[in-house]
Amino acid sequence: MSDDSAVQRTLVLLKPDAVARGLTGRVLARFDDALLKIVAARMVWMDAELTRQHYFDLEERFGPEVYNLMARFMQSGPVIALVLEGIGAVPCARKIVGSTYPDQAAPGTIRGDFAHMSRAYANASGLPVANLVHASGNATEAEREIGVWFTKAELFDYPCAAQRFTS
Repeated sequence: MSDDSAVQRTLVLLKPDAVARGLTGRVLARFDDALLKIVAARMVWMDAELTRQHYFDLEERFGPEVYNLMARFMQSGPVIALVLEGIGAVPCARKIVGSTYPDQAAPGTIRGDFAHMSRAYANASGLPVANLVHASGNATEAEREIGVWFTKAELFDYPCAAQRFTS
């Protein structure tokens, strides 16, 4: 689905820094508040294969140094993977998450409120940008990423109270 006015599904990852900092409940509440329904969830310690599948094009786009830095970061602790569903779920989740670089993220977004590392600091220190959350960039990416993390049998379809206000 590419229509942002339609009900969509998107992948969101709560990265190792969000889990380690105990922010999972506060982050999930942001999506709940926006009427995005959790239709799949799992906690995973990413291995090399899952990392490669998820970040399949990162090395090609940014080089092996960036890929290796991100892979080490994503494998440094557990990750919570979620599939969220709702009207325009992809752009809605992206708006809630905020700009990729936390120092550029607006107040009120997850990254703007909870993460403040700049790209320049990360690069100068040889660190990945600790930005707490991944959210699919578009509907095509969401569909591919959901397939990496979940089977169709693991995606739930159920009514929720919020649907009274959205259907």
